[in-house]
Amino acid sequence: MADSAELKAFGYNEQHFVEFCVDDETKRVVLGTLRPQSFGFEHFADRAAVLLMQHSTFNRLPRHLRSVDVGSFVADSERLKSLGDCCEFFLLTDYVDGEFYQSDLDKIREACELCSLDEERCVALSDYLADVHSVKKKDSYGLYVKHVRDLLGEGIFGSTDNLTAGSEHIDERFFVNLEKMAVEWRWQLKHKAHRLSQVHGNFHPWNVMFRQALDFTVSNRLGGEFGEPADDVSAMTMSYLFHSLQTSGRNLTGPFERLFLLFWRNYLNKSGDEEILTVIQPFYARQSLALASPTLHPHLSMKVRAQLLEFALRVLKAKKFDFEILESYLR
Repeated sequence: MADSAELKAFGYNEQHFVEFCVDDETKRVVLGTLRPQSFGFEHFADRAAVLLMQHSTFNRLPRHLRSVDVGSFVADSERLKSLGDCCEFFLLTDYVDGEFYQSDLDKIREACELCSLDEERCVALSDYLADVHSVKKKDSYGLYVKHVRDLLGEGIFGSTDNLTAGSEHIDERFFVNLEKMAVEWRWQLKHKAHRLSQVHGNFHPWNVMFRQALDFTVSNRLGGEFGEPADDVSAMTMSYLFHSLQTSGRNLTGPFERLFLLFWRNYLNKSGDEEILTVIQPFYARQSLALASPTLHPHLSMKVRAQLLEFALRVLKAKKFDFEILESYLR
């Protein structure tokens, strides 16, 4: 079985650890850039927009690592400057010690069992999202609609382009049907602008770093300061399903089923947001398509890849998502 490092062979970020001394004080920061890959970052302006947005939002989210500055490399030299005659941007953030939550999931997958800390961390992450999402933004119909438009454009449609690129054996009709259903969801979600909330926007196990016990920091906020809470919830809970499929080869079972249900039940209890079950479907579809990507996970088995694609199609057909019987979306 391939480990997570082999599976996730592609990452959006190029990061470099920098250590320097100022007035006899040693400081540590991380200098990050974005790769010009086919995930909405093809153009210099695309990458610049993401890094500028991250610098403006990182420091406003609880527990997020701090952004120090954003700047650029200069075209005709090796100098760095704040902005101006730039050719590529970089983001400078604080250096934070810890271990990615992804490491916890890898250990659970190897041991096929949970410890009490695993459950406590799952609840802590669920609590965190419920708290973050409690901050609402009113009278922003356009902002919510843009969030939904991005979900389809670079999210679902971008992922299907990546899945079908260079494949001679792909069933294009499958993706045509899936994209048609996604468009129908867009028009349903456009009437849900009252749900616009503070979000992380990229709440994956690789973007949560734990230290001791329940002390953690989040990173790599992406996609804007406000959006649909289902984006964050689908990202983390989909990770539990993804690891379970790799472990069992069938569906959601064992320790990852426990974490999936624990996260959902606690989130609904703390947030009171039952409506999320009627809007999360296209967000789960987007997560499934991304995880099935041969670019992101080139060593993933064809069986698991097929299960992820089937899940994406089946979940889009559901009017209300029932997390208690997830296996019904995997048959």
